Amino acid sequence: MIKSIGILLVAAIILRIEVPPLLKKKQKKELFVFAILLAIGVGLAITLGFGKSFPNPLDLLTFILKPINILTRKLN
Repeated sequence: MIKSIGILLVAAIILRIEVPPLLKKKQKKELFVFAILLAIGVGLAITLGFGKSFPNPLDLLTFILKPINILTRKLN
């Protein structure tokens, strides 16, 4: 619980520093992308803070390419 509060406080500080210049320069698209990436980062950090794990993207790639590799070896 304390870890998640700390992560949220850090995210709030980042927002406080980064958002006003983006609004001042009217960079709406950049602000949108920034908010999405920050939300993803905060979500992943909180997940790790609770000790949960999530799959590595490389595992998906291995799952997809392993049958193709086996098939190509049989063709030779």
